[in-house]
Amino acid sequence: MGRASTKAKKNIYQIRREELGLTREKASEVLETLSPERIEKIESEKTLPHPDEVLTMADGYKMPNLCNYYCANQCQIGKQYVPEVKVRDLSQIILEMVASLNSMHRKQERLIEITADGRIEEDEIRDFVHIQEELERISVTVETLQLWAEQMLANDVIDMDLYNRYKNRTKR
Repeated sequence: MGRASTKAKKNIYQIRREELGLTREKASEVLETLSPERIEKIESEKTLPHPDEVLTMADGYKMPNLCNYYCANQCQIGKQYVPEVKVRDLSQIILEMVASLNSMHRKQERLIEITADGRIEEDEIRDFVHIQEELERISVTVETLQLWAEQMLANDVIDMDLYNRYKNRTKR
């Protein structure tokens, strides 16, 4: 039987494994493609996980936000382009979405004025940057909603077959 970790600062992968009550050996059985030794190297930060390993852990540990964490914090490209998304309550996500959409609705005429000529003039840059920031907030909120849905699917709170049936209808 594995020993309990006494390490003070644990990374997200170790925290989740321990939340599930898994030893590294049991986690290796759940994850199938990661050995206990590889799990130890990832958790002790002797090495970064590979993207396919993160996908395996996200699925096996039923924690989809491990993928976002990896991309936002450990992937060299993602650190520059992917914001970290924190899963929150659905009501909080929706209220933030509505607030951002309402704010953007008020700014859409200004965005049209700024971009109509295909150039952004010196006196328009400040407003343009503020609008970009609001659009980024909307984007992050959309990602948060998607991550919330993935977590609910992983936890069997949302029926995956029914969800996929409706999702596939909208792609047609």
